[in-house]
Amino acid sequence: MTRDQMLAHLRAADAVAREARAHGHHPFGCVLVGPDDRVLMRQGNLDTVRHAETELARRAAAAYEPEFLWQCTLVSTFEPCAMCAGTMYWANIGRLVYGGDETKILALTGDHPDNPTMSLSSRTVFGSGQKKIEVFGPFPEIEDELHEPHRDFWKH
Repeated sequence: MTRDQMLAHLRAADAVAREARAHGHHPFGCVLVGPDDRVLMRQGNLDTVRHAETELARRAAAAYEPEFLWQCTLVSTFEPCAMCAGTMYWANIGRLVYGGDETKILALTGDHPDNPTMSLSSRTVFGSGQKKIEVFGPFPEIEDELHEPHRDFWKH
């Protein structure tokens, strides 16, 4: 996947995040991209424990064989939390692309009880396992776009 393709898929994930927000959910989104660069699934956040990446990884694991998922890429607006990275690992999704890193989430959400951000990077979670999952991110050139749906969301 080229950098331009990654950016296009990040923007697609952002559209999912904005759609989630429009339905009253946390503004996070992700897409699953197949080895042919086609979007296979999309998922927005549902609630505090049903994050976009976790829900998508579970659906993907139910729909596809592990060997196929190893060739796929999960593209997320922000770096997945430890729960989501772990679910992605167990689902056997071989690559992650994320737009903004988890440290920026804390700056956006503050101490909001619906998003008690952990200081544990997805690279650390994946590095603790036996499989080498490729990770690409963050992408500072689209950070402002990805932050926009969060700017006033967490003030409620």
